[in-house]
Order: sequence, then structure tokens, then C-alpha cells
Amino acid sequence: MRNTQPQNSMTYIEQANARPRLGALEAAHLALGAALDTKALEPVLLDVRALCSYTEYILLVSGRSDRQVDAIADSVSLALKAHGRRPLGVEGVSSGQWALLDFGDVVIHVFMHPMRLHYDLESLWHEAPRVAIEVPADARATPDDLY
Repeated sequence: MRNTQPQNSMTYIEQANARPRLGALEAAHLALGAALDTKALEPVLLDVRALCSYTEYILLVSGRSDRQVDAIADSVSLALKAHGRRPLGVEGVSSGQWALLDFGDVVIHVFMHPMRLHYDLESLWHEAPRVAIEVPADARATPDDLY
């Protein structure tokens, strides 16, 4: 019987391990790009390396509706999965109000915008430096987003 598999073929796990792992900041920027591609609002990237031991960066974004919150969370998960990253934990997905994606060195919070204003995580992390990011004009919240 003839071997039909190529001699240099690697399994999916071997391919993922062979690929250089994204650094925390690179993963955060990848997550940011995926969120913005799904029309996320008001992105904020916090550098919490000096303030906590469980993660390096926290990305906060908002959505305008429950469906958009879920779509942003899905988009971020798929983008990081394509680079060999899988979440250590996921909370709130499918609730539409809030989703937390914990990738270890990067934690992503996706809120429906009014919920984000209510919980105000930016104030809890007021000592964390904000990482400079480009925020497109269409990613800025308007008074209509505050319902």
C-alpha cells in the first residue's frame, strides 16, 4: 500500500507550535483590529503589567446592540484563534450585554455601550497607562449610543 501523505506534512498542533507565538501587545492589537472590523466603539487599550499579575493588557470596547456585542466577541476570538491563541476563559458570551475573553496575557471586555458606562472599568484602572491606538471616527460613540 502506498503512503499518500506528503513526507514533510505536520499536524495542526505541530503547525501551531511551529508558528511564532504572538506577544501580548501584538495579540492585543490583533484583537483591536478584529473589534474595529466589527464596528466596535470607543476602544481603550490599557497596559496593566505594573499593576496586576494575571494579565498584561486589557482591551475595552463597546457595541451598539446585543447582536453586535456577540459579533465583536466572535470576531476577536476567531482572529486570535487563527494565530494559535485560544481563550483560557470566556464569560457572558451570548448574553449580549457583556463578554469577557481571557487569553491570559490579554483580557478583552466587550460591553453594550450603556453597560460599559455603568461599570466604568476605565475608572477602576485609572492608574494604568493607555496604549496609544488609532481610533477611527466611526468608532467614536455618539449621544445616540448612550440610550
